[in-house]
Amino acid sequence: MNRSAYHYEISGMKTWVVFFAALGSASPLLAQEPTPALVPQHSQTVLETLFKAGPVMIPLFLLSIFFVALVVVYFLTIRRGAVVSSGYMATADALLRKRDYLGLLAVSNRHGEAIARVVQKMLDFTTKNPHADLQQVREIAETEGTRVAASLNNRVIYLADIGMIAPLLGLLGTVFGIIRSFGALGSDIGSARYAALSRGISEALVNTAAGLAIGIPAMICYAFFRGRSQKLISELEAASTHVLALLSLQYGKRADRMPALIEEEL
Repeated sequence: MNRSAYHYEISGMKTWVVFFAALGSASPLLAQEPTPALVPQHSQTVLETLFKAGPVMIPLFLLSIFFVALVVVYFLTIRRGAVVSSGYMATADALLRKRDYLGLLAVSNRHGEAIARVVQKMLDFTTKNPHADLQQVREIAETEGTRVAASLNNRVIYLADIGMIAPLLGLLGTVFGIIRSFGALGSDIGSARYAALSRGISEALVNTAAGLAIGIPAMICYAFFRGRSQKLISELEAASTHVLALLSLQYGKRADRMPALIEEEL
């Protein structure tokens, strides 16, 4: 009986020893700090990413400002009212039918439309050259119309230039970012090389995206304003033809007296 009680006490002591040993081995695990999250505590905003994308972002930013300014100016100037206005054409038609050439010259001087400049050039030439025929007046109108058309086309071409330059600048920034990435791979900086590699790749991609983000809208706006300028040039040609047609109907009757009358009234 005593022996069985002795064995029971020994087995109970072994159980408590195993329990305290397990508790002691688990306490360091419980005392450990939680594993830090892999996600960074502060994520970069879009502006911070753009600012850290290398020096090529500076000309890209300036180019984007210039592009927006051009689009605003073109919306205000490349329109029908700046080339051919209905009010001026109605006034010019009425004055031509009344043969009030001096009044038409005064109205043309007050208006800034392209058709007003064409009519002004024709009347100035007729005044300074009393013996000029209708063909010479027609050539003056065509020359001035060609100059206005070339001015419209040359202004719109700036958008096409931006559409080509912006992706090239983005490609330059991409090359710089790739060079930085390969430089990080070849350097002996330990685990920091992976952070430098990711920064170089991010710089390359951001520059590519920025160049395309400027170039694609620039080409779209170029196509839009080119179509609008061609339409306005066609309307200018039609208006000039209308004015010349009215002059041709009256030119035979006024060929000898109209220039002299204009000179006297001026």
